[in-house]
Amino acid sequence: MSTVLNRKIQPAIQPPGHISLPKPEIFRLSNGINVYQFNAGTQDVISIEMVFAAGSWFQSKPFIAMATNLMLREGTRNFSAQKLSETLDYYGAHFENTTERDNAYVTLYSLNKHIGNTLPLMSEIVKNAVFPESEFMVLAGKQRQMLEVNRQKVNFLARTHFNSLIFGSSHPYGIYLEPDDIDNVTYTDLIEFHKNQYHSGNCTIIVAGLVKPGLKEALEMHFGGNDWSGIRSQRTPCLTSGSEQKNHFILKEGAMQSAIRIGGLMFSRSHPDFAGMKVLNAILGGYFGSRLMNNLREDKGYTYGIGSSVVPLRDGGYFVISGEVGADVTNEALTEIKSELNRLCNEPVPESELSLVRSYLSGEMLRAVDGPFAQADLYGELIEDGLDISHYEELIDTVQNITARQLQDLAIRYLNPDNLYTLVVGPEKI
Repeated sequence: MSTVLNRKIQPAIQPPGHISLPKPEIFRLSNGINVYQFNAGTQDVISIEMVFAAGSWFQSKPFIAMATNLMLREGTRNFSAQKLSETLDYYGAHFENTTERDNAYVTLYSLNKHIGNTLPLMSEIVKNAVFPESEFMVLAGKQRQMLEVNRQKVNFLARTHFNSLIFGSSHPYGIYLEPDDIDNVTYTDLIEFHKNQYHSGNCTIIVAGLVKPGLKEALEMHFGGNDWSGIRSQRTPCLTSGSEQKNHFILKEGAMQSAIRIGGLMFSRSHPDFAGMKVLNAILGGYFGSRLMNNLREDKGYTYGIGSSVVPLRDGGYFVISGEVGADVTNEALTEIKSELNRLCNEPVPESELSLVRSYLSGEMLRAVDGPFAQADLYGELIEDGLDISHYEELIDTVQNITARQLQDLAIRYLNPDNLYTLVVGPEKI
């Protein structure tokens, strides 16, 4: 006789147990490019991501790195921008290109049956971009207009200025874009940056999906030659020079809300305290049931959403609490945020709360290895920081075993509100 499920009783929370971490096949093209391949999945689709040491860290002027990456599809030696778009659409392929602080990314999503037609297009885009001046002028105008619009938003101003406060206005992680910066860049700057950064010496390839025979040979054919060789770009060390003042305010007249940023410098993934800080951050503001959300949103109604993040970078990192609150409750919101920081420093996390966060983070880790594309994204982060899969295994172990006392020690060391920067962008000085 079957048992009737009582839906009024919550099922017991079960720990995920051992999380199996896939390892990619690794091979090298004849010109030295490392390829990491995740052959998995059931759908006949594949992603090919090319990672270049071509982020904003390497640019000589603001906007060059982003503009170069955006312009890759705006015409090549053999294709116009329109022809590229039409051909990609014809084969049902999708092309993405993004730029971050450390790296630039070029990604192709394609059906396997069309890879013989789409992979040559990717090669053309990456290796043979010509950066037409007319197209660059259009792009620069659009980006300038978007920037002018965004500069009217308190959240945008807080996000861009916060990094400058903690890293310094001349540090590659602290520089933010001004409208005049766009005007100071020419299409010849993009040509030079592409020549220096987009070559085999600066490239890593990550493949994910249902890999069919012959792909390795196709990658060698299109990307393995010495026709685009170069020496890997070296990162020049740069010291941080954050503001000596801890409290900052930017006036934005007429704003209905104030944007808040509280945080400071942290570290990269390789730091021994990184895993513990991921757990501590989740408790404070890393998910919807966090302390900040329960206090400022659910209890006080000061905000629609607030959270915190530990952001690892190649040469450092930072911690930040971010949110927008009603302008009339800015001071009260700041008081509550600092109260939550002090609570972490002064009181051990209750075991019931820690158990809930363990379950949440374990679930997130399971999601992070669900499918070949997710696996490739996860492994890509490790590759960029010079780490291997053992780092993720250590993170899992920390999530499952860190104690309340260890978390309190981390809070005392890194989250004392007196040592953190506070930035408010709003209509009234606090």
